[in-house]
Amino acid sequence: MAIHNEAKKEEIAKVVLMPGDPLRAKYIAENFLEESKLVNQTRNVLAYTGKYKNKEITVMASGMGMPSMGIYAYELYQFYEVDTIIRIGSCGSYVEDLDLLDLVLVNESYTTGNFAQNLSGQKCDTVEASEEINAVIEETAKDLEIECVKTNVACTECFDAYMVNPENYVKNLPPEKHITCSEMEAFALFYTAQILNKKAACLLTVVDSNCKKQVLTSQQRENSLHEMIKLALESAIKI
Repeated sequence: MAIHNEAKKEEIAKVVLMPGDPLRAKYIAENFLEESKLVNQTRNVLAYTGKYKNKEITVMASGMGMPSMGIYAYELYQFYEVDTIIRIGSCGSYVEDLDLLDLVLVNESYTTGNFAQNLSGQKCDTVEASEEINAVIEETAKDLEIECVKTNVACTECFDAYMVNPENYVKNLPPEKHITCSEMEAFALFYTAQILNKKAACLLTVVDSNCKKQVLTSQQRENSLHEMIKLALESAIKI
């Protein structure tokens, strides 16, 4: 049984959307799902299951960082038999081409951390999203006329705005990885899915920029992400 999730097995859908913030999970459930029910509040990591266009979907927070994502994703896949998790979160841009509120679909996640080695004993610094789920998201974005940039991200162990020398971190990223953004959870999600033979994807909204010194407030981060939420939900009903 799951240690960190009090939901009954039948209360979790096969497709789960995972924002980092519990309040964002609550917001999505209350504003986008029908017949939504709170199924987990252990540690205040809220999870709701409801229906979107007659498809049962769970929205559950992951918390911040790879360890937190790793715990909740593992339990969802292993103990609740979830097939697909789509992370819906925020990221910081490292390039001039991306502006605030631009939408990013992650292709690969790179990390300098040891999540993979700790979890499985394997050394791995780059892992891909599910090609199948990304293809669904890309096609759905075209249908909805939503612009979505497919790219690679760095999954950091520290919030880069608080790093002593963030410029040095960015400078040392492998150029062949073509990394344009940073966030803190995708690698753990993708790698956990990979070792458990499950599916994972990650949609991100740009909320700050290292190049342009732009940033959204916490309230804007919570409430201004409708396009990403809509794309994730519309994709989920096709999975």
